[in-house]
Amino acid sequence: MRRILLSGLGLLAACGTPQEQCIARQTRDLRILERLIAETQGNLDRGFALEEVDVVQTRWVTCTPPPPPPLVEGAPTLPEPQPRLCLDDVVETETRAKAIDLSAEAEKLASMKAKRKTLAKAAEPAIAACRNAYPE
Repeated sequence: MRRILLSGLGLLAACGTPQEQCIARQTRDLRILERLIAETQGNLDRGFALEEVDVVQTRWVTCTPPPPPPLVEGAPTLPEPQPRLCLDDVVETETRAKAIDLSAEAEKLASMKAKRKTLAKAAEPAIAACRNAYPE
């Protein structure tokens, strides 16, 4: 029963009934911890962590110059400026492997799983209160 409740918490966060919103508010920390447990378990399964790094690269891009200023009446009109190439910095996010201490990661995972049990037990009365306050 508890596993079904925990697996459904992520789905409830995206729903919109008052009961579901109440439950999502009351179980926010539990959902965050579930995400962190999954990430840590993935790190242990792979043997390394993944980190996202922003990399700035200079690239040629198409630039359009600003239009010419308005001229005095009667003066010849200037042609619209044509697009041209110019250099611009582009930020891209890359995922890179990162070495981790596997024993420390395993200890962290065990600690988070113990905390999850505590949070799940503490969330049960709050979930029941939400169901009583907002029956469907």
